[in-house]
Amino acid sequence: MTGASKKIAVAMSGGVDSLVSAFLLKAQGWDVFGIHFVTGYESGPDDPPPQDPIAAAAGRIRPLAGQVGIRLSVVDVREEFKDHVVDYFTRTYKEGETPNPCLVCNPVIKFSIVFDRARQMGAQRLATGHYARIDPHGRLLRGLDRKKDQSYFLAFLTRRQLGNAVFPLGERHKKDVVALAAAEGLKPAVSESQDVCFIKDADYKTFLAREPGFEPKPGPIVDTAGRKIGTHPGLFAFTVGQRRGINIPASEPYYVVRLEPDRNRLVVGAGSDLLTDRCRVRNIRWSEEPPKEAFRADTRVRYRHRAAASSVVPIGDDAAEVRFDEPQSAVTPGQGAVFYDGDVVLGGGFISGKKRR
Repeated sequence: MTGASKKIAVAMSGGVDSLVSAFLLKAQGWDVFGIHFVTGYESGPDDPPPQDPIAAAAGRIRPLAGQVGIRLSVVDVREEFKDHVVDYFTRTYKEGETPNPCLVCNPVIKFSIVFDRARQMGAQRLATGHYARIDPHGRLLRGLDRKKDQSYFLAFLTRRQLGNAVFPLGERHKKDVVALAAAEGLKPAVSESQDVCFIKDADYKTFLAREPGFEPKPGPIVDTAGRKIGTHPGLFAFTVGQRRGINIPASEPYYVVRLEPDRNRLVVGAGSDLLTDRCRVRNIRWSEEPPKEAFRADTRVRYRHRAAASSVVPIGDDAAEVRFDEPQSAVTPGQGAVFYDGDVVLGGGFISGKKRR
């Protein structure tokens, strides 16, 4: 095979997916080593941080690399992770939007900073345990396992970054990966990756409450007509589509319709008020040259969302208006909108607001 003599780094998190990825690549003849990056958020809020985070990470992950028979390098990205991912996360909540840190971490940390460190160690490619594929033309594709497909989280990678990426699990199903690990005696250190890896043993509201600028700031809860019907404890505790925590009795449940940080208002309404037939998307990274004319695509507005048929109307090179064939619920500012043509990822950006039906 063409990759038999090439050196490749595998980003090892401690989970089964990266462990099996390393095993498969070694079996295919790659010169493999593991790389683990320390973010500074490995400990829970009530756990004392280790005196030497690098040594602690090495002690935790190195036995996994040993199971595969490869060496492990640990790199320190604490400063970069705080600057690019955690600060983005907190800043987005302060702006009244809902962040998606994986969309930032993958292109900025994993496939940029971590890959640069791996390249200094001789690696020509970086592999991860994502369930996604790359076609012969260098385009990002959905993973074969549609239930586990993670192409959404990789949609902001550049073509150059995709050219350096390898996804060994893209053609596999999760259940088969777990079965292979068991058959080969591969034992991960953790069961599954967390949705937000830097929030340990707490929800995001507890995490934010410990961050500067998130002191409780009560404000009005209003209905869609602007009538005050209650008081909220702080906008950062809510996101569009949320039902729990509003705590206002009514004949039908209230849902968060939007956040208005400039007025510190929480707008709530019925489930039908969450529907919208269009939204704006900003900071789009296209897989090819920016389109000049409207085109058809299936648009996915959050990870667990089933991509919806839509027309995408470009606005300049890095923005667009998405017009859904059928109104969609809880299209949330700050989340990613990713465009698909079948299995092919055409690009993606951040939802910046929506026009209501």
